[in-house]
Amino acid sequence: MKILTIVGTRPNIIKITQFSRVAARYPHIQHRLLHTGQHYNHNMSDVFFEELGLRQPDYAFSIQGERVVSQLAGIMKAIEGVVQEYQPDLMVVVGDVNSTLAAALVANKMGIKLAHVESGLRSCDRTMPEENNRILTDAITDLFFVTEESGTRNLREEGKPENHIHFVGNTMIDTLVAYDYQIRQSQVLRRLALEPASYALMTMHRPGNVDTREGLEKLLSLLRKLTVDVKVVFPVHPRTLNRLNEFTLYAGIENNPNLILMEPVGYLDFQNLILHARYVITDSGGIQEETTFRKVPCITLRPNTERPSTLTAGSNTLLGFDQEKIFQTVASINSGTYKKCGIPPYWDGKATERIFEVISQLDR
Repeated sequence: MKILTIVGTRPNIIKITQFSRVAARYPHIQHRLLHTGQHYNHNMSDVFFEELGLRQPDYAFSIQGERVVSQLAGIMKAIEGVVQEYQPDLMVVVGDVNSTLAAALVANKMGIKLAHVESGLRSCDRTMPEENNRILTDAITDLFFVTEESGTRNLREEGKPENHIHFVGNTMIDTLVAYDYQIRQSQVLRRLALEPASYALMTMHRPGNVDTREGLEKLLSLLRKLTVDVKVVFPVHPRTLNRLNEFTLYAGIENNPNLILMEPVGYLDFQNLILHARYVITDSGGIQEETTFRKVPCITLRPNTERPSTLTAGSNTLLGFDQEKIFQTVASINSGTYKKCGIPPYWDGKATERIFEVISQLDR
């Protein structure tokens, strides 16, 4: 059985680190990896293969460009060539980025079975490009691999066949479990002269938060207030940095002694920063899951989330960009009265094993 897995961005890579290892247990499965290069910055892509000791992709491209339609077309054309050469029996796509949708469309048009890892997640916000990618991908998926119970409910409500839905757990947690020792050995805190729980960690990159001057000014106001009481470590996403420079706002924060500005850091260092943070403020999807697994308080500055288990079972709180509520939540964290946190079912490091057990039973 020939399987082709397609990734394109930093979060995608983190979700498939165990695929080749687990696939090798099945003599009748041949697994190949294609990287579209949607994230082409070294710190957003290549560094993960290097520091995690992953096998380099069998096929690698660099499909760059700001215009979404042109990028989608470029990714589809590249994947089409690989599919014609490799002739996979199954294509596996991950998450909700443009590479996910492009690969799904190629599989559909070329008559190849499609599996979607992270199927069924829904924010119910069609203004998010990721939401449209999720819905469109699931519309043409044959095999649904679900990370949390909300995904199963959503797919059932959308009329997907019950026997095609598989609740397997979260492959991102598989990576956390597999590399836990290396994460704990990271020296990033020593390099930054930080003690555990002495800092907050921030990431921010969603268009709604960083693409306008108004959104950036709200972000900078929040940073100024947060850093009165705590150091804030802020690895700046390339998109956010570009917008700060575009609106000539970067100079307004770079001299703050309690704000540690960094380029995007490697996986092991970043996970160590999460592990030891007093709390995390983010607009990322994956970080909501990683903080939940670590039971580190997370404040998500979005109006919605496609990962509700991080709210109901986990350590995440959804606030939008309401500064009063943000500081009320920070106060509860500082006082030790923040909510008790658990870990959702099947977030145990074995999701990839469940995925390949299902795949191994497919008719070739």
